[in-house]
Amino acid sequence: MEKKDKIYIAGHNGMVGSAIHSKLVKEGFDNLITYSSYQLDLRDQKQVSDFFVSEKPDYVFLAAAKVGGIIANNTYRAEFLYDNLQIQNNIIHNSYLNGVKKLLFLGSSCIYPKLAPQPMKEEYLLTGSLESTNEPYAIAKIAGIKMCDAYRDQYGCNYISVMPTNLYGYNDNYHPQNSHVLPALIRRIHEAKEGNTSAVTIWGTGSPFREFLFAGDLAEACFYLMQTYNEPGIINIGSGVEISIKDLAQLIKKIIGYTGEIQFDTSKPDGTPRKLVNVTKLANAGWQHHTKLEDGIKLVYKDFLNKSLDKSQLVA
Repeated sequence: MEKKDKIYIAGHNGMVGSAIHSKLVKEGFDNLITYSSYQLDLRDQKQVSDFFVSEKPDYVFLAAAKVGGIIANNTYRAEFLYDNLQIQNNIIHNSYLNGVKKLLFLGSSCIYPKLAPQPMKEEYLLTGSLESTNEPYAIAKIAGIKMCDAYRDQYGCNYISVMPTNLYGYNDNYHPQNSHVLPALIRRIHEAKEGNTSAVTIWGTGSPFREFLFAGDLAEACFYLMQTYNEPGIINIGSGVEISIKDLAQLIKKIIGYTGEIQFDTSKPDGTPRKLVNVTKLANAGWQHHTKLEDGIKLVYKDFLNKSLDKSQLVA
């Protein structure tokens, strides 16, 4: 990418998109295209078509998606499938029609089978059944991966697909039910401290292991890969380090300074027992993460305290 190139960041207001936007600005790129969902409904085929014809971006970061935690994924199954298919279909197809030089599609590690061998290598895709609670979202992302490869095969498009692990960062969603596990724990434990509550109850047993990556690190990886990586298929982006949900809760408890008890509701589902991505391919491509989990949580907790959260995130 050259500094003068026109770069479209789909989903620039989200956690991932805003991190990519910040990285590009930091690197001196100022010809950036950003439209909010109020200005451009990415699910609408005509709106997206007109946008690409008008703007003619050179590069596209496809970070726009309908996302959420285990409750949201399991509750809004039709929306997670339909909305994400529409968004990626419209952007990928119109990128081809309008001569986009390169597109980076952001997937998710939930594309891998529920019981995939750990750590999960890229070749494990489509080798087993998906985790049922987020199957619609995973299927949409798998379709996006295959679409990028199909457009590469048939039309010669340089579209790459990256698979991030669980993410956290600035501009995260802290909704008590629809957010991912780490921001949900930050909010709940913070509110327990503020309310002097004696205990916080967490879904499941606390035994599942998860890997977490700071969104700023993901943005750096995406920026690096957009300039250096041109291969079909997928490439994992992660830290290569995992932690149990129980230990994560204890770490957040320590950072926040909460003195109450962490309890577990074992009648609720755990989800996938373990989810760690193999980052050998990424390391061989020349990139590795640098933000340690504890340091990253301290950064986002400070951000949580300092900013005025969107009202939709605060409705209990």
